Amino acid sequence: MTSIVTLTMNPAVDLASRVERVVAIDKLRCAAPRFDPGGGGINAARTIDVLGEQVLAVFPAGGPAGLMLAEMVHAVGVPMRSVPVSGHTRQNLSVTETRSDDQYRFVFPGALLNAVDRERCLREIDRALTDSSYLVASGSLPPGVPADFYRTVVELARARGVRAIIDTSGAALRQIRGAYLIKPSLRELSELVGRPLPDRSEQVAAARQLIADGLGENVVVSLGSAGALAVTAETARRYPALTARVVSGIGAGDAMVGGITVGLARGGDLFAATCLGIAAATAALETPGTQPGRPRRIAELCRALGTAVCEKSPNALNS
Repeated sequence: MTSIVTLTMNPAVDLASRVERVVAIDKLRCAAPRFDPGGGGINAARTIDVLGEQVLAVFPAGGPAGLMLAEMVHAVGVPMRSVPVSGHTRQNLSVTETRSDDQYRFVFPGALLNAVDRERCLREIDRALTDSSYLVASGSLPPGVPADFYRTVVELARARGVRAIIDTSGAALRQIRGAYLIKPSLRELSELVGRPLPDRSEQVAAARQLIADGLGENVVVSLGSAGALAVTAETARRYPALTARVVSGIGAGDAMVGGITVGLARGGDLFAATCLGIAAATAALETPGTQPGRPRRIAELCRALGTAVCEKSPNALNS
C-alpha cells in the first residue's frame, strides 16, 4: 500500500548555477550547472521519501526534458508514474550571485496539455489513489489545464476516502472545494479574501473564512521569515521560524507540505504535523537546488520544536 501519492501537473527540470555577479549585457560565465527534478509534488515526494514514508509521484512528462525528468526522479529513488503527454516538459533556471548570495529564479511556462493529456493524467491519478491515504497536489497548473482541475482531483480523492492536501495559488486555489488541508502563503491568503492581513487575528479570521467557504477543513499559512500559522475551525497556533543558513530557497515550501503530510500520516494532529513541516522546510533551505533536507537535520529541528512525530521511522532519520 502506498501511503501518500503526490501529483505535479507542471513539473520541470530545474537547473541551478552560480556566478560572481549578475549584470546586464555582459556574457556571464557560470559555474557548472546542477540538475534537479522539480515541481511542487515531486519536491514534496522527495521529502516524504527521505522521512521514510511510502510515496508515489505522479506527473506528466513530454519531450526530451520529460525523459530527463523521469530519469532524475528514478535516480533519486522516488517511486513514480510518469504520464506521457504531447507537450514538452519545461526547464527552469536559478542563478545565485556569489558576491551577494542573492538568488535569481527564471521560471518558464509548462507544457501545453490538451484534453487527451488531461484525461490521461486524471485516469492515472485515480488509479494511484486506489491504495493510498493521502494525496498531495502541489504547484501551478500548466497551459491548457482549466482552473478547476484540482477541484476535480479533490473529488476523485474524496470518492476513494483519501485526504487531499492542496498547495497551489490564484484561480486554481479559489476553485478548490472539500480539501482536507490547503496551504496558502500569506500573500495568497490575502488575495483570496481580498483584503490586507496585518496581524494574527486578521490572518486567523481569513483562514477560517476559507474553511467556512468549504475550500478546506484545515489551513496552514506559510508566513516566510515570520514562521507559519495552522488554523482549524476551532483552534489556531502560530509557529516561529527556525534559524537556517540559506543555500537555496527553491522547494522549501514543497518540503513543508511533504513534512506536514508525513506528520498526519503518522497519526499526528495538525499542530504536531505542522512542526514537522516547518522542520523539513528549514532543513531544505540548507541544501542546494531542490534537494530535500537531511533526515538527521529534520529530526534535530523537530526536537527543537518539541514534537515527536518525526521519530516514528528512526532508521530513516539517522542518515
